[in-house]
Amino acid sequence: MTHDEPPLVSAVWPDLAAELVTALREEGEYNLADQVDTLHVLQQCGCGDDFCQGFYTAPKPTGAYGPGHRNIGLSPSKPGYLILDVVHDAIMYVEVLNRPPLT
Repeated sequence: MTHDEPPLVSAVWPDLAAELVTALREEGEYNLADQVDTLHVLQQCGCGDDFCQGFYTAPKPTGAYGPGHRNIGLSPSKPGYLILDVVHDAIMYVEVLNRPPLT
């Protein structure tokens, strides 16, 4: 039995991946920018809000992220918001809010 890996963010949304890399570098977050090419789309947010296209790049926690968690608000090149949940310098979740549909 073969277990398929979840798709890479860069394969599903190459423009978003490139935008994340650029915005992270502009913030001086070079380690996080280097992670973008290896991020997988594990699960969509699922909140049901029409303005949210967020997704998990690591397993969804059962509660709060806890120690080592920080949010990074990026300055995207397109309208809307990109906010990352980072735990111990690993990108766990990408919030994509109030933006045109990802394609």
